[in-house]
Amino acid sequence: MTSRSVVIRRDAGMFGYERALHRAGLGPVAGVDEAGRGACAGPLVVAAVVLSSRGQRRLSGLADSKLLTERVREDLYGDVLAAAADWSAVVIPAAEIDRTGVHVANISGMRRAVARLRVRPGYVLTDGFPVAGFGTESLAVVKGDRVAGCVAAASIVAKVTRDRIMRALHTRYAEYDFAQHKGYVTAAHAAALARYGPCDEHRMSYVNVAAHAVPTREARSSRLEDRVLATSVHGVTESA
Repeated sequence: MTSRSVVIRRDAGMFGYERALHRAGLGPVAGVDEAGRGACAGPLVVAAVVLSSRGQRRLSGLADSKLLTERVREDLYGDVLAAAADWSAVVIPAAEIDRTGVHVANISGMRRAVARLRVRPGYVLTDGFPVAGFGTESLAVVKGDRVAGCVAAASIVAKVTRDRIMRALHTRYAEYDFAQHKGYVTAAHAAALARYGPCDEHRMSYVNVAAHAVPTREARSSRLEDRVLATSVHGVTESA
């Protein structure tokens, strides 16, 4: 909480938070958000974005990344980077999520993303829940990715970065169809898990993934043969 009085109207537009905080002398303002928290495979990606005041005017289509189509997100991604005074993205692999739990990994990722900014923020806005340890004042904004421009920008950077990673993983693990569902739980993903078992990119601490862990060498060998067949059908050659 800041000792200065800052009045922020939630109907002041996507950049109302930034403008009010700058007027109070609390800028630059960084927004932080993540993508992949609800997935059961692939990394968690956390992004931090500081938008320049001039760059804000270039982002008229800015919105919560989850409300946009993949094509629109890709287009806005370039616009966000061009409009940013600074930005960073932290990729947290499935193995780290398994070691610490997704919430701890998320909090750590937010701190790391802000710490990597070269433009030191005077204030940090997070989406949904409070986070300590930024080294500056911060505020949790309910539905921040829908009402705060810098948080929406961070959501786009995190989402596009993660989607690109999942499409790349699809070339290695085509049988799971990561390019389609991006590691989230769908009927097709659940069916692939049941047939092939989890791969190295799955989060083994998740109940739905652990339920399909293969305990025996014979079962592992059988599922490996299925995976090799599936990837060859998709035209993908697995390296050793």
